[in-house]
Amino acid sequence: VFSADRIIAMSFPSSGKQSFYRNPIKEVARFLDTKHPDHYKVYNLCSEKGYDPKYFHYRVERIFIDDHNVPALQDMLKFTANVREWMSQDEKNVIAIHCKGGKGR
Repeated sequence: VFSADRIIAMSFPSSGKQSFYRNPIKEVARFLDTKHPDHYKVYNLCSEKGYDPKYFHYRVERIFIDDHNVPALQDMLKFTANVREWMSQDEKNVIAIHCKGGKGR
């Protein structure tokens, strides 16, 4: 079991014009690399879009959940198993989860 202080919820890490009103992807990467170097994994719950995982040192998992919809049980089981595996590897490990706006999924 792990505590909630190891979970970061955020909005989509964006580039271009969207970065004016969503999290700029380079700033998200800088924050995670500064606060949790080598101990974070990002979970993209957006089915609509993705980004280059190189920003996060290829520690990105993608779970395809449509906006305003319930995820498939199979997807949730895959997600929770992956999170448990990552979190159990090191007590310093954290996860950063996002959808588009940061609260819907």
